[in-house]
Parts: sequence; C-alpha cells; structure tokens
Amino acid sequence: MAPLIGIEEEYLVVDPRTRHVTPRAAEVLAAATDVLDVAHEITRFQVEARTPPSADLDELGVQLRAARKEVAAAARSCGLAVVASGIPVLGNVVPAPLSDDVRYEQGRVLYRALQDEISICALHVHVDVPDEETAVYVGNHLRPWLPTLIALAANSPFFVGRDTGYASWRVISWGRWPVSGAPPYFPSFADYELALRALAESGALMDPKTVFWDARPSPKLPTVEVRVADVPLDVNDSLTIIGLIRALVVTALADVARGDRGLPVPSEVLRAAYWRAARDGLHGDSLDIRAGTLVPAPVLARRLLDHVRPAVDEAGDLDFVAEGLDRLLARGSGATRQRRVHARDQNLHHVVDDLIEATVA
Repeated sequence: MAPLIGIEEEYLVVDPRTRHVTPRAAEVLAAATDVLDVAHEITRFQVEARTPPSADLDELGVQLRAARKEVAAAARSCGLAVVASGIPVLGNVVPAPLSDDVRYEQGRVLYRALQDEISICALHVHVDVPDEETAVYVGNHLRPWLPTLIALAANSPFFVGRDTGYASWRVISWGRWPVSGAPPYFPSFADYELALRALAESGALMDPKTVFWDARPSPKLPTVEVRVADVPLDVNDSLTIIGLIRALVVTALADVARGDRGLPVPSEVLRAAYWRAARDGLHGDSLDIRAGTLVPAPVLARRLLDHVRPAVDEAGDLDFVAEGLDRLLARGSGATRQRRVHARDQNLHHVVDDLIEATVA
C-alpha cells in the first residue's frame, strides 16, 4: 500500500486594489471557518492550509482545491485576496511583520536580519516512514533529485517590484539561513544526531523545528518532510510534484531496506545544482549531479520520472503524474507564467491579478 501523504501549502495575503502583500493574515484566518486546517505562519503576510493524511492523490487534490477555494473566499470577505506565489511580487516587506508568537520573537533575536525576507511560501510534503533513522537515509537518497524538484516548482521570479533574474528567488533567499537548503549526507544515524547536537550548541537551532533542511525527519510526525518546492500556482502542478516526491520516498525506502544509504554527493556540488535550478528553472540546463555535466532541465525531469516509475505505477498514479509532467515541461512552471504575463505590458499589477485568479482556477 502506498504510504500516507500530508500536505501544507502557504499563500500570501494581498490587497487586490494595490496588489501589494498586506499584513492582514489574522483577518483571513478568522474568516476561514470552513477550512479543515488553516493556520498562521511566521509573518502576517502568510496563511497556511494543511490536508489530512491520505494515500490517494485524487483525494488530496480535492482537499487542496477546497482549501484554496475556502481561504480565497475568506480573504474576499475581508476585501482581500490570496496568491500562490513563492515570494511577494509587490509590497513593502522588509522587515517582515512577524505574527504574534513568542517563538517568532525569539527567532528575531537569534536570526536577526535573516528574518527580513522571510515572507516566503512553499509546498511541504510529509510522507510516512517507519522511523527517524529511516527518514535520514531517505533524505540521503533524495538529495540528488532536489534541484530537479526546484526547477519543476519554481514560482518566484519577481520580488517586491523587480525581476530577480531567477525562476525561484525563494530558494536563493531561504538558502542564507544556517540550517536550510539540501540536507548534508549522513553515513549513519549517529552522525545525524552528532550534527544536530553541534548545531544546537552553535546557537543555529532554537529547537528541532528549526532544522529547515529541504528533506528532514519531521520533528513531530513519523514522516520525512520534503520542503524544497515553491508553492505551485496550479494545483495540478502541486499534485504532480507530490506524486513524484512520494515515489522518490518509496523508491528510497526500498533502497534503504537493502542496506543502501544513498550516494554521498558533495555538498558543494549540490549547492551549485541548487543555484542553477533556482536561476534557470525549466528553461536552460541543469547539473546532472551523478555525471557532473550540464543537461537540459527537461531531460533531468524525465530521468526523475524514469527513476521512480515503478513506485508511481504501483501507487496507481502513473498516468496522472506522467501527463502532469508533460504539461509542466510544455508550458513551464509558475515562474514562466508570471514572466509571460509581465511581458505583455511590463505591469506587475497584472501579474498579481493573474496570480489571484490562477490560485483558485
């Protein structure tokens, strides 16, 4: 049986008249009474919707669409809107206004100006695994494929009024944090525990929840949490990426059961692959980490599907995921759409308008 999946999607609250992000998330949350699980995030620009665990990708799609629809309706009732974008397109966001939470204030003291650009929105995918040690080894196997997921999900080219030149500025901005980005390779669970103790001693961690690696054992659930992707603009893109992530985890679980703890890709090489994927997205070349050569990003995306094809097929998702991947590669990610809208008249207001519409389309 395919393992259960739980999803978290983060959205930005915007004023539909100015098209700027606005720190009124609390009003949206108060109005979102029909959403199963919606919560505040670190800044007052953001809200997060969560799905109940499910093994069925179709069911997750129903839940995600319903959550987006209800959160958007709650925002409209307050004269606001929500957008699925990895980072704010317009607005005065530096420093970001933090939500009322003692923990967030503690983070401001610890992380200081790193909090200034924390208004970022991601897709988090929880996949059931037997235990924390297995989650660590699964993370080892996921590492080489994380840049490809970045390219597929890229949806943050504009940041507060300018084109960054990147398909995912969220990945670049977030990568400055001390415990973020791709996880290190851990040859043993003891090495993982030793690293966490050292990170805590250094002051880089407030607690286990501030281990922000893009694939990590969840600090509170028996899952591996994959948090590498910008929040996609299109729910179907979210589901395609979710299906690929679950299949990556299932494939890794089989490898770990055979005693394979993953390929020890050097962190410097993986960091460069991250940078390239965040810059170019699906339009350009990506680094084939195993070969150390550049290949077209769509080629790596298809290699990812080939790598996990048996697991996707076993889950009953092969047709949906393959068609979703074809669609993504043909029309591009959310970053492509944002730039396409902007190219019409160079007006970022129209980019935000399109994000508002497409978030619930």
